[in-house]
This record gives sequence, structure tokens and C-alpha cells, in this order.
Amino acid sequence: MPVALGLNFHHDTSAALIVDGRLYAAEEERWSGLKHHREHGQHKAVLTAPARSLAWCLEAAGIELGQVDAVWAAGMRPHPPGGHCLATEREELAALLPQPLGDRLRLMSHHTAHMLSGYLISGLGHAAGLVIDAGGSPLGVDFGPGRERTTGYDLRPGLIDRVHQSIPSLSAGPVGVERGHHSLGHFYRNMAHRVIPPGDEPEGSMMALAAYGDPARYRQLISELIHLGGDGVVRIAAPYGSADSCTPLKAGSRAWTQAGAAEVPLAERADFAAAVQEAFAAAVVHTARHLRRLTRATDLVFSGGCALNSHLNGTLAQDSGFDRLFIAPAPHDAGTAVGAALYGWHHHLGNDPLPAPVDAGWGPVPGALSLRDVPDGWHNLGDLGDDLGPTVAGLLAGGSIIGWVQGPMEFGPRALGHRSILAHPGHAGSRDRLNTIKRRAAYRPFAPAVLDTHLRDWFTGDADPFMNRVARIRPEQAAHVPDVVHHDGTARVQTVAAGHTGLGRLLEEFRQQTGLPMLLNTSFNLKGTPILRTAAQAAQGAAGLGLDALAVGTTLLAADHGQHAAPARGWAA
Repeated sequence: MPVALGLNFHHDTSAALIVDGRLYAAEEERWSGLKHHREHGQHKAVLTAPARSLAWCLEAAGIELGQVDAVWAAGMRPHPPGGHCLATEREELAALLPQPLGDRLRLMSHHTAHMLSGYLISGLGHAAGLVIDAGGSPLGVDFGPGRERTTGYDLRPGLIDRVHQSIPSLSAGPVGVERGHHSLGHFYRNMAHRVIPPGDEPEGSMMALAAYGDPARYRQLISELIHLGGDGVVRIAAPYGSADSCTPLKAGSRAWTQAGAAEVPLAERADFAAAVQEAFAAAVVHTARHLRRLTRATDLVFSGGCALNSHLNGTLAQDSGFDRLFIAPAPHDAGTAVGAALYGWHHHLGNDPLPAPVDAGWGPVPGALSLRDVPDGWHNLGDLGDDLGPTVAGLLAGGSIIGWVQGPMEFGPRALGHRSILAHPGHAGSRDRLNTIKRRAAYRPFAPAVLDTHLRDWFTGDADPFMNRVARIRPEQAAHVPDVVHHDGTARVQTVAAGHTGLGRLLEEFRQQTGLPMLLNTSFNLKGTPILRTAAQAAQGAAGLGLDALAVGTTLLAADHGQHAAPARGWAA
């Protein structure tokens, strides 16, 4: 019985285990209750073992420590003076693990782990691979000093060939020429901090706000910060491709800084965001086109933090000359644990790659609701069995907003129908009420979960099961589902197959009752906290958020009219 374990000790700490071809994966934040498993202000370089997610993986699979054959993790530490990073870091990480896992630990590059978290479950043969984020592993003697920023691969079965690597270089900034450890990931975050006031997630909020803006207003200013050179090279003027969002960026009479974001009128910030999104997308397409020429592949696999930009992903294949695009189900740092486990499973232990997934329900089940979990002002409608789907669909059709907790928890940053809040996508007032419930900016869109057999009736363009890209709503359909259509006519679509254990049957029931093959799907969490994990947390959260009902498994709880609790601030342990 071959067993491969993948771990991430850095940002978005996580664990993934493959046993007999089955993947178990979870993020440590779901146990700690801390977004990204980091205390506020804690530096990304702080190492933590994914102790509880690892323990769950082993317990769920029925595996003892000694049965794990391969243990892999992504390295991230910079070179010590005159030293060898991976050897030193391996010893440090191994000390955080119980034996014999520590002795068996091996390290791989951060970007390669990102890439394999997509490629090895894509079902593709020959493909180009692109990883873009703020930064990864040290590059070492093969590529010179610095860290991974943008990496390109030529991928074939059994072969991982790194063919393109951005290298931090000298760049001109407002204080002259300086070494700029720049990256497109840092650039996007840097600009987002200048646009989005504290309290909202900066990158996702800026991407949403960009749909309301006119890029022409700041196009020249932003374009002068990014130089697109030959061979796919992207250079960013210092310090705007770094973490320094305090150095002013002057535009006319205004100086854009992180501290001044809240003082800028929303319309100006939208125009600035639109220009940044346009320039960022152009830079990614520039590199992807270079990989198309280098590899001659017709398919592209995209991963890394920048692959969370669903607006870019909606047109990336078309704009860069690829026939198909596969985005890693969890392209953020937590996904490196999945990539490391897949590497151990396939390349180390010699097993066949896993099939392409249609869901990311790789985590723990929520457990059952008990009588003591029922919040004040709520009542238990009992175990409805097969009647749950029709009952919940009817509530949704009538405008109720419902917590939906079903089966294994999703891996990744987006709820995919296992730990979700659901609503009618066209019911008047639902969107405004949800924005209030989740304390979100009004310009941020909600996503539709759509039966895959009906996708083409409603949208043009491609979509995937992981809510990783936008598609364009057909104009004649937009008025029927306004709550999931963004200002620019797009929606971040999640396709749902009939056998999806979280949403398949409910979506079909809702379609039969309303004629709509989709639901509004947003994550079941409180602002600033991770998506919930357990049934007890779901009951607490449903009451604190003021939802109308909660379904956990086949049990349904309903709120007594007008008996909502005060907004909750965090999950109980």
C-alpha cells in the first residue's frame, strides 16, 4: 500500500496524503481559526508544522507514521552566507516533524510544487507550465542569486523541464538604480494596498473593483512601471514590484500610498484598479506567449498565487495562443502540499498520476449536529433524509439564505458546495442582504455554481469545477440572475457535475422548481476568518450571521422569524 505525504510549513500551512490513489488534504487554518494560519502581523517566514491537518490526514486514511513511504515539502528559506539552503532548511523542518517522518523528509522547489499541484491532476500530456507568485525557493547556482518569481516549464509524462526563469535584476526606481527583488505577485499586491483600505482582502477586492473603472485614466502611469522585454522578460520599476507600498506613486496632484487609500474617491480607485489589472494581465500573457513559442505545447497549466486572478484566467488561453488552460485547483501556497504529495506519489514511488478531479472535497466531514448545537431562536426540523433536497430548494426558491454543510470539506480558498452559503441567484434583495451579512464591499460579486450540462445555455467561455475563472453571461440571460453577474457582464463560474457530493442533487432539484440550473454560492465564514470546518461551528455561524436555515448532512435547522443572534466574531474552538 504506497503512501505519499506532502507538507507546507510556510504561508497557508497545509498537509496532503495519498493512499492507494486517494487524496486527503486540509489546511491548518481550519483548525486554528486564523486566516492563512498566521497571527496578525506575523511574518511569512515563520515556520509552523501542519500538526492538526497532518494528524487528520493520517487518522482519516487509517495510516500510522511508519507506513508513510515518501515525505516531500517545498523549500522557501533564502541562502545562508556560503551555505546550501535546502540542506539547512530540511534539517529545520525535519525537527518539526515526528519520527520517522522527519528522517524521510525531502525538499523540492516551491514553484515545482505549485506546478505539479496542477499538472499531475490535469489529465494532460504535453503542456507548458507557468507559475507566478510573490516569490518562491532560492534559485541557487543554476540561475543566480534571488528567488523564484516567474517560472516556466515544459511538461511531459515523467518529465519536469524548467525552461524559463525570471531573475531579480537591477531596475530604475525613484531613488536611482537599485536591486529590485520584484515580482508580478508583489506588484499586484503593492498596487492593491494603494487602492483598497485596510479591512478588505486587497488583491481580490481590487480585481472586483477594476470592473467598474476605466483603465485609460491611469494607463500610461501604470504601463511605465512594467517593461516587457524579449524572451518573456518582465521588469518592474523599483520599488513598485516589491512589498514597499509606502513609497508614494505620483499621478497628477495625487500621491498613491497604502496609508492614503481610504481618502481617494471610489471612482478614482476603480480607474486605478482597472489600469493595474490591464497591465498585470498583459505581463502574464507576454510570458505565456513566450512559453508557447518555447515549448510548442497547445495546453497551459497555471499555478501560484497570481493564478487566483479569475478575471485574467477567463481569457488567458485565448490571449496567449493556447487551446486549453488548466488551473491548479488550489493555486495558492497551501496547494504546494498537494503538489509535493503528487510528486512523491508519481515520481518518487512510481505510481500512475491521479485522474483529473471534478471536486476538491478532500478534507474532513463536519460531524453530526447535536441538540446542544441548536442556537437560541432556532428549531430543529429533524433528519429529512431524501426530502432535504426538495425542502431546501423550496426555501431557496422563496428567497431564504441557507448555510449548506455537506460531506468532505473543500481544500483551497473557495467554498465549492461543501461549506457554503447558498441563495437564489436572481431573488431581489439577496445580494444586498448577503453583502451586509458578510460585511463585504458592495462592488464585490458573488459566484454562481452551475450544472455543467447547462453551462453553454447561460455562459460563453470556459469554466471549471474550482471557481478559478470568469465566463461571460449570455446577454439574454443576465436579467434572470443579476445577483451573480458582475458589472462587466462576467461571473466566476463553478461547474458542478451531476455526481458532485455537495451540490449535484440540490442544483437539479432547484432547476426543476425554478427553471434555473444555478445557485449563488459563497463561502461559509465570518469576515477575516477561514471557512468553517465542523457542524457545531456551522450552527454557531448560521445564527451569528443571521441566516434563515442550516442544512448539515440531512438535518435541517431553521431560524425563528426575527430571532437572529448578534454578529459573531470568530468560531468556537
